[in-house]
Amino acid sequence: MRDHFIKRLHELAARDPRIVLITGDLGFGVFNKFREERGHQFINAGVSEQHMTMLATGMAMEGRVTFTYSIGNFPTLRCLEMIRNDAAYHDANVKVVCIGGGFSYGALGISHHATEDLAIMRSLPEVTVVSPCGLWETMEATEAIVNTLGTCYLRLDKSVGDDAPRDGEKFELGRLRTLRQGDVTVVVTGGILCEVQKAAEELSAEGIELKIVSCHTLKPFDADGLIECSAGARAVVTVEEHTVCGGLGSVVAETFMDRAVVPEKFLRVGLEAGFSSIVGSQEYLRTRYNLDAPAIASRIRNLLAGQ
Repeated sequence: MRDHFIKRLHELAARDPRIVLITGDLGFGVFNKFREERGHQFINAGVSEQHMTMLATGMAMEGRVTFTYSIGNFPTLRCLEMIRNDAAYHDANVKVVCIGGGFSYGALGISHHATEDLAIMRSLPEVTVVSPCGLWETMEATEAIVNTLGTCYLRLDKSVGDDAPRDGEKFELGRLRTLRQGDVTVVVTGGILCEVQKAAEELSAEGIELKIVSCHTLKPFDADGLIECSAGARAVVTVEEHTVCGGLGSVVAETFMDRAVVPEKFLRVGLEAGFSSIVGSQEYLRTRYNLDAPAIASRIRNLLAGQ
């Protein structure tokens, strides 16, 4: 996702002189071409993410569209007060980019596990929260947030699912996308889409067909689309590489309650009690926390069986 993000941002910056990319002292290999060709639109703020955010806000309030860029929790939790008080409160065109959502940097431990960010960022008023599931959504979302007024959060993953668009499909923030048809609706956000798609193949061999729905935008959330894609479903399941508290599962549950809709069966799949204190690769941590394809398939199988 990272490489596709910077590729599209480079293209956009060449056409739009307002765009400025500010990094927290990383990404140099990835940014080489951007820095060489758009050096006047690139700033290294150093290992000082709070100042990076304040700098971005000041530039945005002078007419720029600024992107702050760092890994894991560093551009969000470390800068939360500045995002809230400086950027969001003033409706500044600051686009906060996290590379390494979920367990992407799993081997570096809990400080680098971005597993509460969606809940925290979506709680801030007027902040658009975007978590693409694959490469096409990453590139399209990058362009979309440039054209979205106010503060936005773009959460990028190391892993990706197959989010290929239909012929002629246009990307739209705040709209769910149905990627596969079935009678069990699974709403997913982020690169963990790849595990859901593997689970769908496993369950299909048993006669259980998953309708896979990409939720690339958690805020604003597509409430009408959720009601439509879950109508008549045997069950509704949410999957996210994030705590089940306040993230995608909460958005979906809140929407059902607000609309007085009660699914036949409902399940939230995500990080449950406690911190993600285990260290290891993203694939290893998904296995340990029951977020890989076999675990997802098993939980859906058990849900349908009434267990």
